Amino acid sequence: MNDLARAIGFVPPANWPAMSRTECAARLTAPGERFEMEMVDIGGISTRVWKNAPANLRLVAMAGRAHGDRLFTIYEDERVTYDAWFRAVARLAAEFRARGVDKGDRVALAMRNLPEWPVAFFAAVTIGAICVPLNAWWTGQELAFGLANSGAKLLVCDDERWDRMAPHRAEFPELETVFVSRCDSDPDGAERLEEIIGKPNDYAALPEGELPDCDIAPDDDATIFYTSGTTGEPKGALGTHRNLCTNILSSGYSAACAALRRGEQPPEPVQKVGLTVIPLFHVTACSAGLMGYVVAGHTMVFMHKWDPVKAFELIEREKVNMTGGVPTIAWQLIEHPERENYDLSSLEAIAYGGAPSAPELVRKINEVFGALPGNGWGMTETMATVTSHSSEDYLNRPDSCGPPVATADVKIMSEDGKTELPVGEVGELWARGPMVVKGYWNRPEATAETFVDGWVRTGDLARLDEEGFCYIADRAKDMIIRGGENIYSSEVENVLYDHPAVTDAALIGIPHKTLGEEPAAVVHLAPGMSASEEELRAWVAERLAKFKVPVRVAFVKDTLPRNANGKILKKDLAAFFA
Repeated sequence: MNDLARAIGFVPPANWPAMSRTECAARLTAPGERFEMEMVDIGGISTRVWKNAPANLRLVAMAGRAHGDRLFTIYEDERVTYDAWFRAVARLAAEFRARGVDKGDRVALAMRNLPEWPVAFFAAVTIGAICVPLNAWWTGQELAFGLANSGAKLLVCDDERWDRMAPHRAEFPELETVFVSRCDSDPDGAERLEEIIGKPNDYAALPEGELPDCDIAPDDDATIFYTSGTTGEPKGALGTHRNLCTNILSSGYSAACAALRRGEQPPEPVQKVGLTVIPLFHVTACSAGLMGYVVAGHTMVFMHKWDPVKAFELIEREKVNMTGGVPTIAWQLIEHPERENYDLSSLEAIAYGGAPSAPELVRKINEVFGALPGNGWGMTETMATVTSHSSEDYLNRPDSCGPPVATADVKIMSEDGKTELPVGEVGELWARGPMVVKGYWNRPEATAETFVDGWVRTGDLARLDEEGFCYIADRAKDMIIRGGENIYSSEVENVLYDHPAVTDAALIGIPHKTLGEEPAAVVHLAPGMSASEEELRAWVAERLAKFKVPVRVAFVKDTLPRNANGKILKKDLAAFFA
């Protein structure tokens, strides 16, 4: 058993694991099984793929249509069934085609999580257009960059985003058509989306329609998701239909594997309700979430803005089974003083990614909610899931992000990218599989640097254990070097998270005249809790080498600043130590 598993008090069930991961893979991927694999040529490279994954997103949409009167999205008082959603998709797709959108044209999508989002997304990709989900947190200037860089021909957005973009209209001359939703009056230089498909509660009254004809191959272009852009200009990761469809089976495979490890048969698919708090313009919510939801017929509950108490109300009212996002959200659900005022017994799983999580969080999810924790590792360039970690395996290795799913491979490489490192050594994580995107939109040099013979160089520092479980040590650029000693920020952050008062933490390097840099921490304390700088420094000193102890600790009233992918904006934290 992992030492950290002991530390968080995990007691494995009797006879667990009932199967090794190798045995699980052999059973689940055998010929004729749901997770059977086959080899196909992708860009000249022979690649393992799920044999039974949908071939394209048109087929995903058709699977969603088959769920009929099952609720698809819930947003405030708007409740949209799968049948109503598909009627809106078919109507909007026909309108896109009538406005001259052809296969390969870019359709940009910029809005918060609303019922219109999955309508616009599928209306674009089912006619062969490339959907460009833009970061709804971006400024008008940044949104203008995304429109210009992608060469978008058509845009669907909400009024808040259009208010930001409209002043920059001259900067994206290729844009021909703009549909704006939730606008009180006629938008200047645009049309109201409701004139075409109505409001969400009206979708059910739209005439039944079919999707416009279009032949789409698995490796045809489907999406451009922009990287988080914490440094430099964002790069557009060009994804394919196969990339997005891969995640549908990857999620199911992980759940089936967890059951076999427990000595149970993989469960039959059951329709569930999920509270979606990650923005859909992020690959985690869109690729790893939305795609599987549509095929399975799950219900997505949206929030206007994250608020723990509102989340409690929705979980109780809608009998939510699944939620998650980034670790901070899970911590807030656990530590909020009003949690005990709500019936949260429907919760079965809380999963997250996008940021390192403290091992203590894994235990707390299981202890407080009786829910199974889950996390995984992926990035925009892998269209989300490469590794997946859940249930007892996660409790047993709470500092790991899990093993790669069966169609993925990972390896640890030396800094120069020439030597594969042995088990246990920290180096750069490389990944490959049918989830890896084609490259960066109109960025051939950046593509050549990052994508090598089917592998993506992730920029993450990691190690693998004997069973193939992956442990992220740090982002390469987040490693602090103090007088020649490497400090992996996630290691120190995990120790800070273990302190009962700390609910959010980040470690950065601050300049030092002789040592180069020293570690400093920024922390947010749980409501009603207190801790001093001296106390937290002593806490770390008791658990880690002295050179890893933060020389300074700054406290913030709110949780730490993050980009839309959930990653802490460490470049914004240096100001605390200026």
